[in-house]
Amino acid sequence: MQHYYLCQLDELPPDPGWLGTQPWPVIAHGVGSTSCNADAIVPDRAAADLLIQRIEANPIASLVLVQTTRCGEHLDAEQALDLESLAYATLQGGQEFTHWRSLAQPGSAPAEDQSGAPVLLSRDDGLVRAQLNRPGNRNAMNRAMRDAWVEALELLALDDSISRMHFTGNGACFSTGGDLSEFGSFPDPAKAHQLRGICSPARLLSRHAARASFYLHGACLGSGIELPAFAQRVAAHSRSFFQLPELQLGLIPGAGGTVSIARRIGRQRMVWMVLSGKRINAGQALEWGLIDEIADQDPYLPANG
Repeated sequence: MQHYYLCQLDELPPDPGWLGTQPWPVIAHGVGSTSCNADAIVPDRAAADLLIQRIEANPIASLVLVQTTRCGEHLDAEQALDLESLAYATLQGGQEFTHWRSLAQPGSAPAEDQSGAPVLLSRDDGLVRAQLNRPGNRNAMNRAMRDAWVEALELLALDDSISRMHFTGNGACFSTGGDLSEFGSFPDPAKAHQLRGICSPARLLSRHAARASFYLHGACLGSGIELPAFAQRVAAHSRSFFQLPELQLGLIPGAGGTVSIARRIGRQRMVWMVLSGKRINAGQALEWGLIDEIADQDPYLPANG
């Protein structure tokens, strides 16, 4: 069964509606021209073959990814987040995610650090500082962390005197994304979709992007870059790196990344990040527009810290 469509860039049909009729990811290779009729564009056949290997390993998640991003770019952010959540829920009930769970080492979840709230808040006039505070778990997004994000961001909706909420991370990195020990632990994917509509940091960040900023460092994986990408201002340390690893789990980004990252760097680059699973460094992120500034000290706070 065919799982992808591969061609040279200059061979893509010119019909702007053609891509939406394709029931598989469309990968084009070549340089010197552009086309909207591809899900991902790479420079040569060798780079295309790397994507194909990943597509073949998880063809359903790859298809759902490109269908979601194709449709999502024509929707407003709230609708696109609904679409992403529905797609994510579909894959949570699918065979590829089930297969990953069967192979994943069960282990035990890291002990929850109780040395303070998951997100530490402080205020200086109109500036609210929000620091992710689970360094022992690399600030992974578990339920407690998600709820703390939501509580912090709800302050922006409730208090107009807050001019900006600025996020940083405590420890070696900003965030390694979703806590794998909790992946798939919700028994009903449909109920999980409903919950994402009610308790979603992505929705709140999308609504209040102009009043949010981030300083990132170290590993920024999955939700650790999907959520910051909503904000109007994002700076990162020069040694930061960014990655969307969800495909190897049989999933797509589910913390808003098909919306936030696609709208920062374009649908095709976002799809490439997911299909390849590759890291990009701070320089590449700046060139693409995933971040707005590289700085080895937080540029969005007063000089005295």
